[in-house]
Formats: sequence, structure tokens, C-alpha cells
Amino acid sequence: MQEIYVDDVGKGFPLVLVHGFLGSSDMWKFQKQYFSKHFRVIAPALPGFGESSNVKSLNSINDMAKAILKCLESKNINNFNLLGHSMGGMIVQEIAKISGSKINKLVCFATGSIGDIPGRFETIETSRERLKNEGIKEFIKRVPKKWFIEEDKAKNYYLCEEAAKNINEVTADNALIAMKNWNGFENLKNIKNETLIMWGDKDISYNFDQVDTLNKNIPKSELFIFNDCCHNIHLEKPDEFNQILHNYLDK
Repeated sequence: MQEIYVDDVGKGFPLVLVHGFLGSSDMWKFQKQYFSKHFRVIAPALPGFGESSNVKSLNSINDMAKAILKCLESKNINNFNLLGHSMGGMIVQEIAKISGSKINKLVCFATGSIGDIPGRFETIETSRERLKNEGIKEFIKRVPKKWFIEEDKAKNYYLCEEAAKNINEVTADNALIAMKNWNGFENLKNIKNETLIMWGDKDISYNFDQVDTLNKNIPKSELFIFNDCCHNIHLEKPDEFNQILHNYLDK
């Protein structure tokens, strides 16, 4: 497999940021700016997405997890803090299953334990069908705006537009297949890492039951709920998001 793009900034203990569906490394723009003063921030672009749009995409969460681990191994990074957003949250749960001993602290952000997400604004199968019928350009116009309270009028929505502009239909469909076929519920009880779960109370991609399930089943977990935020808290309220995350990593 071709090497994926990785933004590697700052010095110190590694903080690995894994983006979600239709994302890119630069979706972490405000986190890289802030955390690179305190940590070595590693922000990969998943195969087929963003800056790795030239790399063949994957249709398995397990394979995506292995791609991240391979990237970290190539940099001789064997111990790290790990955060995953949305689909990236599934990937980091899978990394915890494969190589949990490498993770210092785990952060599951706006995600759940079931890939075929119960209560999502539309089912994964509906998204696949609409992607096929609409085409990738219309799909991208429709879906990412659901991740913000102010939809495409949100101040930082432009980062979603930038992230998605080079994604093709095969990559998007492969990611939907990967999510649909993944289920991490049974492994939650085996996650030994201290885990922070972050969620916005207006999220229509993952409802409260999803994050509550994580919190009740991961032994050393805590849940922080952001008020008046949707799915992309890190872009809606970046300063508050960064402070809560930093406090957790430091304690």
C-alpha cells in the first residue's frame, strides 16, 4: 500500500488525531495550531481522503486502523495519546483492540460502538444509495453541512469543503461499507485505557445513546457533553474543545 500523508508538527509526547468520513488532516487545523505548542501532533489523512486522495481507499475499519499503526511504526512512535472523530472514533477503538498497550490516553469524539449507526440522520445504506444516485459532488454538498448547527453557514464549514473536494465516489462508498460492517460493542469492556468521550448535544449523526453506551461499557471512561454543538465541535467551538482536551491529557 502507498504511504498516506501525515502532518507531523510540534515536539513532545505524541498526540495522534484521526479524522472521520469525508475528512482530511487539515480538519484539525485549530488543534494543530494549539496542541503543537505542547505535544508532537500527528494528523494522518486516511487512504483516499484529503491529502491522501491519491492513495487507494479501504473498505474495512480494521484495515484503516492498521494503516494508522503502520504510519506510526514508520515514525518509530510506539506510545501516544490517540483521538478519533466520528468514523475515526471507530478506527481508534479498533487500534485499542489491536495495540491497546501503545495508547496512553484514548479519546472517542462524536462516535459510537456500532458502525451502522442507530439514530443517524439517515441509515448508512440510504447514504450509499443516495451517493450512487446523486454523485459525489451533490453528496458532498448535502452531508457535511449536517455536522454543524449553522450548516453550510458555519464559520469553519469551509474546511469540510476543502477536505472533500478531491474525494471520489469509490472512496466515499468504501468508507460507508467499512462503517456498516464494523461493530466494536463487544470489545468495549476490553479497553483498558483511560478514555474521554466527547459529544455535542445537537449531534444528529450519533445520538446520546451511542456515547452513553461507550461511557457505560468502557471501564475507565468519562463523558463530556458540549452544549449547543453538533457533530464537529472541534470546528464549532475550537477554543473550548482544545481546553477540555488539554485538561484531560494533562491530568
